[in-house]
Amino acid sequence: MKGKVCVVTGATSGIGEVAAIDLARRGARVLIVGRSAERCAATLERVRQAAGGDPSMTESFVADLSSQAEVRRLADEIGKRCDRLDILLNNAGGMFLAREESADGIEMTLALNHLSYFLLTDRLLPLLKAGAAARIVNVASDAHRGGRIDFDDIQLRRNYGGWRAYQQSKLANILFTFELARRLEGTGITANALHPGFVRTRFFQDFTGWVGFIIKLGARVAAIGPEAGARTSIYLATSPEVEGVTGRYFVKCRPVNPSPRSRDRATAERLWRLSEELTGHAAAVR
Repeated sequence: MKGKVCVVTGATSGIGEVAAIDLARRGARVLIVGRSAERCAATLERVRQAAGGDPSMTESFVADLSSQAEVRRLADEIGKRCDRLDILLNNAGGMFLAREESADGIEMTLALNHLSYFLLTDRLLPLLKAGAAARIVNVASDAHRGGRIDFDDIQLRRNYGGWRAYQQSKLANILFTFELARRLEGTGITANALHPGFVRTRFFQDFTGWVGFIIKLGARVAAIGPEAGARTSIYLATSPEVEGVTGRYFVKCRPVNPSPRSRDRATAERLWRLSEELTGHAAAVR
């Protein structure tokens, strides 16, 4: 990975932090993205230590990726700091038990988990095209198997449920990945999605009530650690075994078949058009 430039979102804890540290240890220049300036600074120090203490090999960016203005600002800042990008690891995400809206008035799960992937990836495409066989790695979830895209109420204003919103967003991640891979054919850029497993991270810390209690208890009993959860992300970002492999879904570093809904091209194309509408952004890749 020496000489490679990598961006990792959601990098201040959990599998994102583990992946960032691993990439730095392998010799990559690692740019981490997080919502908290304090956590970014702490993580940056750990990533820098993994890079041998070289400050030129690590950098942090603070951005709330649920905000489209923040995503655009982040992409512009990265563009000022880099002339190319080899790895984009879209890892930031969340689940919200109660319905919230982003600064743009969009349901928070959709805004953070899907639209941030869509908008940031497209804004960084010029840098990815300048890289050598660049890779886009999108963290999704097997939760997508029970999800569906509700085009009549994609923001779930009428019938919100935190788990339902999360399933929809993870299905959107895979649909986006597959459609992106199709549109990038011939560019040398690959796009793959993955399920990290049920990982014990800060993801659940703000959950409250009896539902939150059950989820936290389940995480303590059954969840894997972030080191295990990050393995597939790192594999897709670094392994020569997947060089040139694109438009696939991976679990435990192996390609598997996702749900039939995630492979429906008409749904993927419709979601792409809707994502352009919701972000007010005509994607560069057609």
